[in-house]
Amino acid sequence: MSNQNQPAFPTRQQQPSLNSAHLSQLFVKPFNSALKIKRSVITDDHCVTSQVLVMGINGRVLEIFHRETGQKYALKVNMLIIVYSGILKGRACSNACIGSLFCLIFVFSMDGGELFSHIQDRGNHAFTERGTMKSIGEAIHFLHSINIAHRDIKPENLLYNSKRPDALLRLTDFGFAKEITTLNSLATPCFTSYYVAPEVLGPEKYDRSCDMWCLGVIMYILLCGYPPFFSHHGLAISPGMKRWICKGHYVFPNPEWSDVITKLYFSLASIQKHRNTAI
Repeated sequence: MSNQNQPAFPTRQQQPSLNSAHLSQLFVKPFNSALKIKRSVITDDHCVTSQVLVMGINGRVLEIFHRETGQKYALKVNMLIIVYSGILKGRACSNACIGSLFCLIFVFSMDGGELFSHIQDRGNHAFTERGTMKSIGEAIHFLHSINIAHRDIKPENLLYNSKRPDALLRLTDFGFAKEITTLNSLATPCFTSYYVAPEVLGPEKYDRSCDMWCLGVIMYILLCGYPPFFSHHGLAISPGMKRWICKGHYVFPNPEWSDVITKLYFSLASIQKHRNTAI
């Protein structure tokens, strides 16, 4: 199972180099507040509009507003078809019953667009790879701390909540995400070809460290403007590309990398070391 959309990578602009601080400093302790389930009717606090922001496979995403603050949010409406054994007056029905359940998911409205679009829109204004990587690292660290593997971390799934210079970057699209129950418990090859980790392409089961590989690929792209692994024939993933990924073979060609400080090479290469601890 793979997501084969071909993203348009931005051209390399004049950007400050990432500070060479140790990679582990990018990660912080996860947010430990318990999630709260709202049991009241959503229209008590929010005005639900008919404006469809996105039409997904499982349902619509509607634009809604908080009645008191006017803050805009997005409401994802998923309709789930459930097959179950009905119980009537203490006696099991002989036939399975089919019912429907609407699942309302209340999320932030991400008006700032995708990561690359946000960078391009800023033009010559300062952009720091360090701040971006810190935000992505915090999101991954939080997911891993609660035993969740995202499995599809890529720039298209990194959205800003506004177009302001101080906008927050958030990780989205958990369609491939899965809870980790035991070590190396993931088996389905869920990925987008540019960012797929070697173990996901192999025959063995894998773990959440596949997300750390994606982190390294995104860092590479932010610094030079193109991915470390791609097909020269326009394919989503070619045999040669797969071979390079599985061997972990990537290069730092000039002129894009000539102005990147030497210490950064070791920061990128150290992703593999940190992947070994993401279990």
